[in-house]
Amino acid sequence: MTAVKASRAIRLALPSKGRLADASLDFLARSGLAVQKLNPRQYVAHLPAIPGLEVLFQRAGDIVVGVRQGSVDFGITGLDMVEEKRGDGDEVLILHDALGFGHCRLSVAVPEAWAHVETMADLAAYTAQLQRPLRVATKFPRLTAAFLQRHRIPHQLIGLEGTLEIAPTLGIADVIVDLVTTGLTLRDNRLRALKDGVILHSQAVLIANRRALQTRPEALDVARHLLEYIEAHLRAQENYLVIANVAGQSADDVARLVQSQPHIRGLQGPTISPVYGYDGRQWFSVSIVVARRDLNDAIAELRAIGGSGVIVTPVRYIFEEEPPRLQALLQALGHHKPSRPNPKE
Repeated sequence: MTAVKASRAIRLALPSKGRLADASLDFLARSGLAVQKLNPRQYVAHLPAIPGLEVLFQRAGDIVVGVRQGSVDFGITGLDMVEEKRGDGDEVLILHDALGFGHCRLSVAVPEAWAHVETMADLAAYTAQLQRPLRVATKFPRLTAAFLQRHRIPHQLIGLEGTLEIAPTLGIADVIVDLVTTGLTLRDNRLRALKDGVILHSQAVLIANRRALQTRPEALDVARHLLEYIEAHLRAQENYLVIANVAGQSADDVARLVQSQPHIRGLQGPTISPVYGYDGRQWFSVSIVVARRDLNDAIAELRAIGGSGVIVTPVRYIFEEEPPRLQALLQALGHHKPSRPNPKE
């Protein structure tokens, strides 16, 4: 009798080192998806919130390759690596394109001594004067070549494993294309990024293997779980829960006062409940979710309608009926969600 081979565990790959390594673990923990790594030297861990999910640690670029080839089902890495290594097929799906950390930009940088080169047009003109291809050191040959071709700049790509910033000083390359965060490293090496030389704005993204989502229901369940918690956490980061006491004749009266103000209407409206006070007036507790940017205006509006005892607290999660990015994923996979019945019918 032939034995049936068990399906392997669903795998999530995280950066093992570099700028995204600790940030990815911290982000998942704040999203309620803490990774349990018993031994810091191990390259396999678990995520207790999603039983059966195996967590692997790889180099950022290898994560994209693993997801593309199907040896890994999910990954968190930089958009720069995704666009460089995803290939020409559609195996790699971006489930979430804005995790909110790892921000940087892939840019063309020239020596400070090239004072006459401020734009890509200037660089093209200067390359023509060189009467040879521009020598460009980069770890992103695919993105760099496409960008330089769009600007009609003849070029020779030079791949380096180590630090790129020293290449012009050593005479190995004329310019570099590298990731820039603050620009301090460029300035320390007497380089500067061109104003219009940004190839890509990047940050951490969540990716998945399309075939795994199409053929393994358990992988789609993991995708749903990841997106639910990540979206709820990111949405909560931009909001506060505000609670205040407001005096009024009735809950309806207080609701009208609250809803007459532009910044304290809440998500679907305020939650109002009676307060059993001792001063002879009828008080109501008003609970609302307020956008972080509107907090000062919201407090002023609560005071304007007689609010007192205002409490402001961070929100950890805000779950919607279904995250928009989950809806987009199901649509990309050809899963059509049934329409909801009209309660009035």
